[in-house]
Amino acid sequence: MLTDSHCHLDRLELTPFDGELANALAFARERGVERLLCVAIDMENIPAVLELARRYPQVYASVGVHPNEQGREEPTVEQLLELASNDKVIAIGETGLDYFRSEGDLHWQHQRFRTHIAAAKACNKPLIIHCREAREDLLRMLEEEGADAVGGVMHCFVEDLATAERAMALGFYISFSGIITFNSARELRAVAQAVPADRLLVETDAPYLAPVPYRGKSNQPAYVREVAEYIAGLRGVSYEAIAQQTGENFNTLFRLN
Repeated sequence: MLTDSHCHLDRLELTPFDGELANALAFARERGVERLLCVAIDMENIPAVLELARRYPQVYASVGVHPNEQGREEPTVEQLLELASNDKVIAIGETGLDYFRSEGDLHWQHQRFRTHIAAAKACNKPLIIHCREAREDLLRMLEEEGADAVGGVMHCFVEDLATAERAMALGFYISFSGIITFNSARELRAVAQAVPADRLLVETDAPYLAPVPYRGKSNQPAYVREVAEYIAGLRGVSYEAIAQQTGENFNTLFRLN
């Protein structure tokens, strides 16, 4: 069972599928993708994400606000908890820190991150973490706020092995996207080889970051197969082994056993 552990189904380019998400999901299933986690990035898109999870049995949801989102409704712990009470919501996020796109006084970003950690601990659901050029502050805040009580996933991982090891010590899993297939990802490939099998996840982040040979095009959940196949080659195991292992890891992390 292949699982896309992070995608944005409400933002997919559906022109190749006659404008129908059902067709995109059918294409994904034809390629072995049987489950998907649709990740929210702002308060305004959460209703659409929850509706997709309600409509499609193979789709799960997360609730949260991306660290770069500004000028919209700011989440509270209470709001996140109410949203997370939905049976199809299995995680809090996407949350974290991003110093690449945000500048100046980032106290607001830090506070938002702490709010998500508090909500995750209160509802006992894992965190989906976005980290870009902020690893030291991010890891420190996870430690300070006791995020090891719930763990989570370092989504679209692009950091070094030392960062992965610190995150795994806090109960986090490491998820690789299509970036692993890029020519520039030599150091990242070494991390993908070193992460223990029982802490590994694969994702698309669709519609972003399409893997080779689709790089530069709109990404689709179906293309998580390319990520899984590439990692299988790196690790010297079969595609089937990676699909099964990452599916089992998804179950364990998100309490679906």
